Amino acid sequence: MPVILAKYMGDYVGKEVTLQGWVRLKRKHGKIRFVELRDGSAFVQCVFIKGETSDSAMEDFKKLTQESSIEVSGIVQQNPRDGSYELLVKDLKIYQISEPFPITPKEHGIDFLMDHRHLWLRSKRQWAILRVRAEIIKACRAFFDERDFVLVDSPILTPNAAEGSTTLFKTDYFGETAYLTQSGQLYSEAAIAAFKKVYCFGPTFRAEKSKTRRHLMEFWMVEPEVAFATLEDVMNLAEEFVEYIVARVLDKRMEELKILERDISKLEKIKRPFIRMTYTEAVEKLQNLGSDIKWGEDFGGDDETILTKEYDKPILVHRFPASFKAFYFKLDEKDPKLALGVDVLAPEGYGEIVGGGERSADIDYLLKRIREEGIPEENYKWYLDLRRYGSVPHGGFGLGIERTVAWICGLHHVRETIPWPRMLNRLYP
Repeated sequence: MPVILAKYMGDYVGKEVTLQGWVRLKRKHGKIRFVELRDGSAFVQCVFIKGETSDSAMEDFKKLTQESSIEVSGIVQQNPRDGSYELLVKDLKIYQISEPFPITPKEHGIDFLMDHRHLWLRSKRQWAILRVRAEIIKACRAFFDERDFVLVDSPILTPNAAEGSTTLFKTDYFGETAYLTQSGQLYSEAAIAAFKKVYCFGPTFRAEKSKTRRHLMEFWMVEPEVAFATLEDVMNLAEEFVEYIVARVLDKRMEELKILERDISKLEKIKRPFIRMTYTEAVEKLQNLGSDIKWGEDFGGDDETILTKEYDKPILVHRFPASFKAFYFKLDEKDPKLALGVDVLAPEGYGEIVGGGERSADIDYLLKRIREEGIPEENYKWYLDLRRYGSVPHGGFGLGIERTVAWICGLHHVRETIPWPRMLNRLYP
């Protein structure tokens, strides 16, 4: 008798199979007994009927508790009411009878759930979220692989900052100072001279003392970088990429989105072209909507929320003041006060999910900016070398996985978007 995953039960109607998993709940209806089994791939109803199910299995049913680990064998049948597949149980094997499970159907506080994150992962909601996350990651890799990008892994331990040095996690590296990476971008800039189009994908770290619903200390980013690319090329790539991810999730993870009660109609509107506006236009728009933002200030979370609730598609805001952008951005030749950067803001108030732009290919300008910011030049000698040997226009962006998951799943807080969230006051478990 084959051991199968519940997701494939439709291929075995009328046949005997074995499922292995955990008891989510059990109930009785007259003389019939039911177990909802979770096997990692799906949730399935297992039916125990006297005369069809072995006597020993009927007895063992009484012992089962929430999260008991079991193996059930029986015949796959289709439920005539809703078309779902269920198992008419013949035999039951118990691996372990679970102790009373701490997480029950009653309401629990978020601190309790976070302290029990290792168990909370088993809930139907968390199962659905993390399967959507896995699909988004698959989509990221597929998108770039299909377009001739080469995956070039960047280091997690680095001798220098990619962004502001005040948000670095510092560690000792055999007597030298090293930092946990904020971004793989600088290393991808080196790799484009070898491969033209590259991407890196991995964990990044920001020691930003923020408690907002959009911030984590450790998060994952996918970062493409393209040689011979302008800001316009970067924006076009970001639009295509975001559209692709949403379409893939709608195609592959509809069941999970239903569990999350996500309004699918809003995701179905994510089609190119997206909304585009300059930073200056965005500031004017925000001021008209009641924000007190002034030109020259970076957007806060509230500003992003106000702006994105005005549209049902992502917004590409571009050409920001150079004063608050990183040293490596190219300046706008028409207005040198502006950096050729772009942020993609997700609709429904979710804010920034993508940040990037065109990089400066001018070594003199980069040296000037490095000195202005008081950055140790010796740590960037290798980066400046890239402008000495075959420098070309280039650009790219980073997409944050957790914020993207939050938006697509319709979640309030990013803490549910990653298996083990690291927040300002959260390092356990």
